[in-house]
Amino acid sequence: MSVKTPRRRQGEILRVLVVDDEADIRELLDLTLARMGLAVDCAASLSEAYDFLGKNSYQLCLTDMRLGDGTGLDLVRYVNANLSNLPVAVVTAYGSTENAVAALKEGAFDYLAKPVSLDQLRSLVQLALELPSGVAKSNVGQDKRLLGNSPAIQAVRELIERVARSQAPVHITGESGSGKELAAQQIHKLSARRDRPFVPVNCGAIPENLMESEFFGYRKGAFTGANDDRDGFFQAANGGTLFLDEVADLPLIMQVKLLRVIQEKRVRKLGAPTEDDVDVRIICATHQDMKALVDVGKFRQDLFYRLNVIELRMPLLRECVEDIPVLAEHILERLAHSAGIRAPLLTKEALSALSSHPFSGNVRELENTLERALALMSGNYIEVADLNLRPSRASGTPSIEIGHAVKTLQDTLDQVERKMIQEALFATQNNRTAAAKMLGVTFRSLRYRMARLDMNE
Repeated sequence: MSVKTPRRRQGEILRVLVVDDEADIRELLDLTLARMGLAVDCAASLSEAYDFLGKNSYQLCLTDMRLGDGTGLDLVRYVNANLSNLPVAVVTAYGSTENAVAALKEGAFDYLAKPVSLDQLRSLVQLALELPSGVAKSNVGQDKRLLGNSPAIQAVRELIERVARSQAPVHITGESGSGKELAAQQIHKLSARRDRPFVPVNCGAIPENLMESEFFGYRKGAFTGANDDRDGFFQAANGGTLFLDEVADLPLIMQVKLLRVIQEKRVRKLGAPTEDDVDVRIICATHQDMKALVDVGKFRQDLFYRLNVIELRMPLLRECVEDIPVLAEHILERLAHSAGIRAPLLTKEALSALSSHPFSGNVRELENTLERALALMSGNYIEVADLNLRPSRASGTPSIEIGHAVKTLQDTLDQVERKMIQEALFATQNNRTAAAKMLGVTFRSLRYRMARLDMNE
């Protein structure tokens, strides 16, 4: 694995603090980092590390988890409280998943497992020393795809800024159409991996018999039809970010394999005799309740524990009603530009209708509505009739109060229908023909119902 020496900022000496109570480990890390052109200070204890941090300025701190007078977690907490711009990476014992996740939750930049792979160490150091500056961070609010000034969207932007400075896995939750992939892209663009690949994967769209080869790649001759070597998603995303959309759709056998790759940071291509190091940050997303899936045995608890280190919830559009005008204007400008026409304006009545519509499909539904209106409009303005908005519920249709949300009868029936289809697909390993038979409907009927419920993505 080839890793470039981090670029030295003009007039700045890049310094790293190494904290480990074993002299031979300190010497190995010191030598490796010095060969990368870095200045290194070594501390044998937590108290000595505190002394160094009080006297010098560092661009990275690398600490063992177990120290004679404390733990690496103590150091992570101290740095986050007093030196928030200093990335801290921890070295954990082999297979110590709990320590690694605990460190990431406390705010550690990343972790390494013993025995330390020097290739992984060099990659980690390079990423840590290329963290974006505060100037780059401030641009997140200006990104046109994360528009809005509602408290909910502002909170999302603030959390994105914070998590972008870590390598911790992120679990993005939210309803379909709420912008989960856009949030993942923003985390990537603000991170030290911004110049590396961002690879999105729809886990629900891959046939189960192809999953291992798609994720991990294969060697020539590994199976019939493998005429050449091929990289998988992990190799394609090496050095960057792998976005696993609808991760809850992964079958259990693939969940086991994914967990191992995340823990070991190594993958083996089908037909390959050895494993290769991979340096990938995992961001996953789903519209399903992962905790509920864990409770019923449909998703592995240990994998959920590793993926859900940082949770980012995307707000519903109906929670950001005040953002609809600026979102609508931006969407119309983009659609009109693509069509080569002048962007139309929304009448006051049309804008009011949009703001009062529930938008169960969130921003995606708003975009679809405006795209249809753009095609139907006859003048320079979009009228209420052009929007063709369906009423939130028919007159006289009873509603059911659930928590703070009001659900119509149709909403409730759709929810039940969607759940039954998901369970049938899970039981049949996404075989739609078998799922239709299990549900007592035709294949065509199942396909129609999935399309109506927006379950084909």
